[in-house]
Amino acid sequence: MAYRSIDLEVRQGVGWLRFNRTPVNAVDWAMMGEMHDGFVDLVGRPEVRVVVIASALERYFSAGADIQTFRDTDDDGVRRWIAMAQRLALAVRAADKPVLAAINGTAVGGGLEMVLHADLRFAASDARFGQPEVNIAFIPPVGGTQGLVRLVGRGAAFRILYDGTLIDAEQALAIGLVDELVAPETLVDRVQAYATGLASKPANALAAIRRCLIDGGAMAFADGLAVEKAQAEALAGHPNFREGIAAFLEKRKPGWR
Repeated sequence: MAYRSIDLEVRQGVGWLRFNRTPVNAVDWAMMGEMHDGFVDLVGRPEVRVVVIASALERYFSAGADIQTFRDTDDDGVRRWIAMAQRLALAVRAADKPVLAAINGTAVGGGLEMVLHADLRFAASDARFGQPEVNIAFIPPVGGTQGLVRLVGRGAAFRILYDGTLIDAEQALAIGLVDELVAPETLVDRVQAYATGLASKPANALAAIRRCLIDGGAMAFADGLAVEKAQAEALAGHPNFREGIAAFLEKRKPGWR
């Protein structure tokens, strides 16, 4: 399908979803829908082993919601917007493939929220981050409050949400909002290289890790152990497990199914 506000590209098993709504990647109704549909599109492609969320614009990852959208929307419309936003968050969290983010420029609001649900976030060293919704008497609805507190902890989440200001990349790294800083000119190459490495690993094991950490990590410990047990038992019954053992013992490259 054709998209107007995002670009999709697949390279070496890595599916790139890039926000591309000039001038600042402000999210309107159409873009919100495309972010969801494009993501689901990539996850559903057999040739895609890893998904990366990024931006096609040099200075902006995302400027958040297009405020004009809210100005022209009644209360029922805002409720529909919130439902769409949470559907997007749930889609990212439910994916059975690794999800990475390559964050450049200014990353605020809904675009940043989407990647709170990714597995790892790589950021350009000059990127800036924030959730300014408090300044319009709102909260981030793309699972932002829940993703943020699980990622950086209560104290840092309160500061980001209460202050509504931007923090720089070094601060984001220090609190765990991002996982690695990269020179802006090498961001895409670094993320592609990491994602290509992931794409060579057994897909069923990667999916199991994701379920254990995303689902199990939000549960009580005993319930999380039950998730881990179910995933481990499923992996043990898959041919990849025996292939991995044989390849290790025979000192050869495994052939994953």
